[in-house]
Amino acid sequence: MDMEGATVGNSKGEETLALLLRHHKIPFHREFRFHDTRRWRFDFVIGDFPSMLKIAIEVEGGIYSNGRHTRGSGYSADLVKYNTALLCGWRVLRYTTKQIDQDVITDIKLLLKTGE
Repeated sequence: MDMEGATVGNSKGEETLALLLRHHKIPFHREFRFHDTRRWRFDFVIGDFPSMLKIAIEVEGGIYSNGRHTRGSGYSADLVKYNTALLCGWRVLRYTTKQIDQDVITDIKLLLKTGE
């Protein structure tokens, strides 16, 4: 695990996003557990103190290969997770691996600006 919480087995999209965030000097943490009683984690959270900004990013994989996030039970579980996150004050940006590009940085900067 590195200082941003990277672990072995991260997806191509997650690695690309980590590179973009580092390049733009946007502080982040990986695999951040956001709920006190559930084991839910966000792929990324933004900021040195993520619980203050409450900006999360999820990179959804396996969407074309019938992966966990697109099958019935996995999709339903994700909805519970994301709805709970919203009710706890989190703003969650969700992207597919193919969507990880400069536009994600633009979205993050917009959220950071609106949170000031």
